Formats: sequence, C-alpha cells, structure tokens
Amino acid sequence: MTQRVQRSLEAVPLPPSRFTLNEWYLNNRQRYRQAEDQQHLAERILAECDRTRDEAEEIVLRNKQEVEHQLEVKLADVEFRKKQLELQKKDLEVEVEALKTFRARIEDAQRALSKNAHSICTKCIVLREGRLGIDLCHDDVERELLKEREVIEGAQSLLDRTLEQVNEQLRRLRALIYTLVRDLDGKAEVIAIDKHNRGLKETSLNLSLYHGNTPLDPGTVTDEEWAMYTQQNIDRAAKELVSGRPIRSYIDQLLKQAIEDLWKQYHLVNDAFRRRIEEYKETKAKLENQHFETVRQSNEMVREITRLEKAIADKEGFMALAHTRLGNRAQRRGVELCRDEVEIKLINEIEDIREAVTKLQQMLAEAQASLRYLLKTQVQLEEDINVKTNSLKIDEVDCMTLRLGMDYHAY
Repeated sequence: MTQRVQRSLEAVPLPPSRFTLNEWYLNNRQRYRQAEDQQHLAERILAECDRTRDEAEEIVLRNKQEVEHQLEVKLADVEFRKKQLELQKKDLEVEVEALKTFRARIEDAQRALSKNAHSICTKCIVLREGRLGIDLCHDDVERELLKEREVIEGAQSLLDRTLEQVNEQLRRLRALIYTLVRDLDGKAEVIAIDKHNRGLKETSLNLSLYHGNTPLDPGTVTDEEWAMYTQQNIDRAAKELVSGRPIRSYIDQLLKQAIEDLWKQYHLVNDAFRRRIEEYKETKAKLENQHFETVRQSNEMVREITRLEKAIADKEGFMALAHTRLGNRAQRRGVELCRDEVEIKLINEIEDIREAVTKLQQMLAEAQASLRYLLKTQVQLEEDINVKTNSLKIDEVDCMTLRLGMDYHAY
C-alpha cells in the first residue's frame, strides 16, 4: 500500500516555472526585435538576390552576345579564308591542267623525235653504209646526217630534263592541293560546327551539361598560329604559281626553238642530198658517155684488128709470090743468074713486104693491147656506173623517200 502511494506521488508532474510580468513584456519585445531583424535581413537578402540575379542575367546575356558576336566574327574570318583557299586551289588546279597539257606536248614531241625523226635519220645513215667502192666516202651528206642525229638527240635530252622539271612541279602542286583540301575540309567542318552553335539557344533541345574531368577546351593552337597556318598555305600556293608559270613559257620557247633547229638541220640535210644526187647524176652521165665512147672505140678496134689480121694474111700471099718468083729465078744458069733489076725489085719487094708485115704486126699488137685496155676500162666504167646507180638509188629513192615522213609540227 505504501509503495503504491509512493509510485502515485512520483507520477504527478512538477508545476511549471512562473515568470514575472516584466519578463513577459521583455520576452515579447525581444521576439518583436528578432522578427524585425530577420525581416530586415530577409529584405536585404531579397534585394541582394534580385541584384545578383539581374547581374547574373546581364553577365549571361552579355557573354552570350559576345560569344555570338565572336562566332559571327569567326565565321566571317573562316569563310573569308576558305574563299581564299578555294581561289588558290582553283588556280592550282588550273595550273595543274595547264602543265598536264604542256607535259602532253613534251611527250608528243619525244615520241615524234624517237619513233619518227631519230629512226629515219638512223635508217638513212645505215642505208648509206650500203654504198659501194669509192662512193663509200665521208661526204657532206653523211656529215649533215650525223649532225642531224646530234641535234635530235640534243633535243631529246633537253626535253627529258624539261619533262622531269614539269613532273616535279606537278608533284609540288598536287601536294599543295592536298594540303589546301585538308585545310578546306577543316574550315568547312568549323563553319558547320559554328553555324550550328550560332543557331543554338538556351531553350534548344538536346542541350547537356558536362560533368567530366577532362577540360572542354583541349585546343593547344593559338588563334595567331591558326591564322598563320592558313596564310602560309595561301602564300605557298601563290609562290608555287608564280614560280611555276614561267615553266610554261619556257616550254613554249623550248619547243619553238627545237622545231626551228630541227627544221633548219632537216633542210641542210636535204640540200646536201640534192647536191650529192646531182653530183651522182652528173658523174653517172659522164661515165655513161665515156662508156658509150669506150664501147664504140672497142668495136672499132675489133674491126680494125680484123682488118689488120686480114691485111697481114693478105701479105703472106704477096710474100709467097715474091719468094716463089725469086726461087724460080734462082734456077737460072750461068751468066743468066745475074742480079738484074727484077732480082733487085723482088728482093726489095720481099723487104718491103716484111717491113710492112712487121709494122702491121706491131699495129696489131698495139691494137690488141688497146682493145684489152678498152675492155678493161669498159668493165671499170660499168662497175662505176653500177656503183653510182646504187648510190643514186640509196640517196634519191630510199633516203629521200624516207625523209618525206619526217614532220616537225607545232607540238
């Protein structure tokens, strides 16, 4: 019982503290001041928030406008440089096509000189090695042909070196075009990106915040370096155009001068051929005249030898007659065997006949020797005529016909 009473007494709460009236007024005034202070602080914070919000809005708008302005400036700059690059690229492509045309002209000239001019000149030199005997000499035609071959080979060598220069220039131009194309691709990509960025608004869809650790500005190239790179490409292209264009003028002059030299030597060779052909014809005509006279003299000499032999044969009858008469008169007897006028005449007749026969035999020997020399001369003349005919055929028919195919047109 006592324990239950004790527990009941413990459960009864203690009476609350009692404050005085002054404390009550003081507490109310303190609450008023705290509320007013918090209200003033809130007003300042609200004002500061408005100011900060306006300032942030102004900064954001100003930055956005500056970025958009810079985008416009950058786009204008990139598009301007892109146009410059495109102009340089177009000029380079035009220059490449022009150089390819000039290269084709050089290659055409090389083929013509190799397969036409040099081949014909060499064939003429080889054909003239087929001359015979004394005609196989180092004449003006051969000297001019050898000189023509030197001129052709010199032109070929010069064209080869020029072709190497053209190919090297084309290689440099194509390398520059490749560099400009890469630069243009970069510029086109930048223009596409910045135009897309220019069109973006803060209310656009598909905007995202970046929460990565890697910086969003990985670029290490400064704006000055970027501008210098493009300007260097433009300057290099302009320099190559300036240094490359004189090559075309040089090729024009080279081909013109080469054609003039080749035509000049061509006419010199043909003039030498014509002079030599005239010499062949003149010499051949003289040899044919000499051959005609030699044949005529040979025939006359044959007839004369026949007459001499007949005359000698005829004199044998007279000699036999004189010998017979003298022999018959030697049969006289006694004093009748005297040296009378008949005897003397017969002896003189025999001597005269013997002397005449001796002279006839001498003349016959001379005539036969002359005939042998005439026949030998005739054979030599025939050989010389054949040699001249062969040389004339080689120069007039073979070589001159071949040379009609030589053509040095304006490559």
